[in-house]
Amino acid sequence: MLETILLIISVLLIAIVLLQSNKATDSDGIITGGNNELFQNMKERGIELFISRLTFVLGFLFFLISYIIFLMS
Repeated sequence: MLETILLIISVLLIAIVLLQSNKATDSDGIITGGNNELFQNMKERGIELFISRLTFVLGFLFFLISYIIFLMS
């Protein structure tokens, strides 16, 4: 039962991580010096905030269920 839930959470976690916006392209300006908005306070809003929080919750559940399965074995 827990293994099935862990599998579902794993697939959802992979899908949610792939849906996140690519923040690595924002850091390209560090090397080139072309990013003037680098140190501005940019808050996540709307769907980005929801995806970020959902990623955290799914990651937490993944580790929690993995730990419970480890303790049961």
